[in-house]
Amino acid sequence: MSRSIPGSTVLITGGTGSFGSTMVRRLLTGDVGTVKILSRDEAKQDDLRRALGDPRAKFYLGDVRDRDSVAEAMDGVDHVFHAAALKQVPSCEFFPAQAVRTNVQGSANVIDAAADAGAASVVCLSTDKAVYPVNAMGMTKALMEKTAQAFARNNPASGTVVSVVRYGNVMYSRGSVIPLFVEQALAGRPLTVTDPHMTRFLMSLAESVQLVEYAFEHASPGDLFVRKAPASTVADLAAAVSRLLGGEQAPVTIGTRHGEKLYETLLSREEMVYAQDRGDYYRVPLDARSLDYGLYFDEGDRRQIDQDDYTSHNTRRLDVEGTVELLHTLPEVQALLGGRAG
Repeated sequence: MSRSIPGSTVLITGGTGSFGSTMVRRLLTGDVGTVKILSRDEAKQDDLRRALGDPRAKFYLGDVRDRDSVAEAMDGVDHVFHAAALKQVPSCEFFPAQAVRTNVQGSANVIDAAADAGAASVVCLSTDKAVYPVNAMGMTKALMEKTAQAFARNNPASGTVVSVVRYGNVMYSRGSVIPLFVEQALAGRPLTVTDPHMTRFLMSLAESVQLVEYAFEHASPGDLFVRKAPASTVADLAAAVSRLLGGEQAPVTIGTRHGEKLYETLLSREEMVYAQDRGDYYRVPLDARSLDYGLYFDEGDRRQIDQDDYTSHNTRRLDVEGTVELLHTLPEVQALLGGRAG
């Protein structure tokens, strides 16, 4: 990470979560000065503090909804990775106002506090569910993205570079489907799938961290980045997990759950028009046009006619064997198989 990390003070919101704790550990393997971890779960903080045993890790109990706790943690910070969010679709559906307070207002608090503190950069983590959102979690994440981009648009002289990364479900992360399949397979139960034709991007936690690092190193204000990734059908993913664990049980279809999509979309057609292909990544620069849209009533953009969304339906598709091969690269799967072998 070349954007002046050595000796820097870095704040990670949601720093005890799957992504946050991984990024904390990654930073502490280098010559970072201080890593501040802002989260609201004191038990997870205590567990991570004991696991790390590193005096460079500083823990701040607070909530991104609380401007004062954010400002306290932000003091003296050079760079921010904003991972704190309400991420579970069902809980956001039941309590959408809570999702707004954390994902939208909380993100605004983080961005504003970073700018006030003179931080050099803020990378905000978003989700495929922000594209054409059909549930409250996706809607609030879409507004988080707009909040980040509005800051960049409205503060062109700011020294704080605010950018966004967007990715789908991370393999083997908390709440993802792979641990459920593993649990069912080990118990000898049928693997339950919502729709066998449903497709999902397959991205590891390490790749999500690499995406954030790429944005950190290359972003201009308001940029959006996604990482290219393969996908598989849910049925093939279930079959791959079953094969890994020595079984071949057929999955049971239970039906699509509320708020689920048939496929994930990482970039809309409108974004693909402006996307720059960076090899493993797409960069979508900020649309910094004037908010006076009078010019656009009479003239559209013909380039959008021939563009498709970037989705888990039209990305590189893995079959069962290819999915098995990919799963073998996950540390969690390697540990699981090693434990079974022992």
